[in-house]
Amino acid sequence: MNYFPWLTIIVVLPVFAGSLIFFLPHRGNKLIKWYTICICIFELLLTTYAFSYHFRLDDPLIQLAEDYKWINFFDFYWRVGLDGLSIGPILLTGFITTLAILAAWPVTRDSRLFYFLMLAMYSGQIGSFSSRDLLLFFIMWECELIPVYLLLSMWGGKKRLYSATKFILYTAGGSIFLLIGVLGIGLYGSNEPTLNFETLANQSYPVALEIIFYIGFLIAFAVKSPIIPLHTWLPDTHGEAHYSTCMLLAGILLKMGAYGLVRINMELLPHAHSIFSPWLIIVGTMQIIYAASTSLGQRNLKKRIAYSSISHMGFIIIGIGSITDTGLNGAILQIISHGFIGAALFFLAGTSYDRIRLVYLDEMGGMAIPLPKIFTMFGILSMASLALPGMSGFVAELIVFFGIITSQKYFLMPKILITFVMAIGMILTPIYSLSMSRQMFYGYKLFNAPSSYFFDSGPRELFVSVSIFLPVIGIGIYPDFVLSLSGEKVETILYNYFYR
Repeated sequence: MNYFPWLTIIVVLPVFAGSLIFFLPHRGNKLIKWYTICICIFELLLTTYAFSYHFRLDDPLIQLAEDYKWINFFDFYWRVGLDGLSIGPILLTGFITTLAILAAWPVTRDSRLFYFLMLAMYSGQIGSFSSRDLLLFFIMWECELIPVYLLLSMWGGKKRLYSATKFILYTAGGSIFLLIGVLGIGLYGSNEPTLNFETLANQSYPVALEIIFYIGFLIAFAVKSPIIPLHTWLPDTHGEAHYSTCMLLAGILLKMGAYGLVRINMELLPHAHSIFSPWLIIVGTMQIIYAASTSLGQRNLKKRIAYSSISHMGFIIIGIGSITDTGLNGAILQIISHGFIGAALFFLAGTSYDRIRLVYLDEMGGMAIPLPKIFTMFGILSMASLALPGMSGFVAELIVFFGIITSQKYFLMPKILITFVMAIGMILTPIYSLSMSRQMFYGYKLFNAPSSYFFDSGPRELFVSVSIFLPVIGIGIYPDFVLSLSGEKVETILYNYFYR
């Protein structure tokens, strides 16, 4: 047993070190930028060290657990711990946040506040992925919200206040349902609140009450990892935000919703989940088709990528709904893989916007000649987004397919129908992806422009895109990296469904 508080340090360090930014001397922005990037790299190294030396993969129970009484009055504990489900998203968070801060070097206005907000988001994300206590989970979930709102409304595009208000209304509305569900589950059947995940996982409820809880949590998580019809904040937000914020939103924020679905709805409310899972699968297939076909009609480049990421979240929902270990493992793999691919696409869209200052696709064209490196990286990563074999997206979607086909819960005809519809969605993905790439990079529009000389991407941007591209290839070639983390835990979760 290891008594050093690894997780508390990992959660608290970014926001603590970020609050020291305001005490740094006024020496331009370079000092602040280097300070922030050093904090992020140190945090990532600390996380990897703690996980590689103190985390055993064959143990499905909670590891690195800490349990401190925080507020005596109503039994509120600081409970953090890890298992196979949360270790992947935490490492993804560290990786993407470091790269997003590296991507935010052009930001010069109010840079102290900007980097502090990025680090505060970092703490909130790691805290919500590693918390073992429902109320702590809710608090970390809320800590996530305010930095995003400020980052949107201060460093966004032209309609930034509209989209920031829309974002805060949607997500705060969702978190009200989350809070009600947390309090309902915590206060049910006892005088003291029980908010501990381990004790709640063994508690059983009347079916009607469990369905009510499930609907509340489902609304909260459906806003966050956008499940249609609660997805409309996402294209607006992504269309307006600065691209480093977009990387964090697409890479990590959307994954918090899917993680909450697995962590709370599947683990704590299994009976309701087995009732609701056919509907989840139907909604997921609808979402794949709908978002892929909506993405074709978008003029705005970032909105098109945002709809593509909504379409990819459909696979996660289907994997969660097919109550098989293959499907759930595929959903977790898709969480990790789309975290990389979505962040990389938004980063490349933002860097090309920095070059040419155009947002709408029908004004672009011919960028491949002045910007060959951006063209190469964008081509490779849009291939990864359309699930080219050898990239991580292909493996994840294939495993989700296997999970839904081998599911014991559904009859043969619905499974065949759903697989057919999913396949149509996978055909629609290359259509919008390749047409986006064609409208941006081919043709002759920009080539005739008077200022026909643009700087191609420098070493910093090349480094960011290549270091996102390497794990995509790595997971695609050897997906056991991620699957070995979550395999035991997934079997433990599904044990509840078949043997309880």
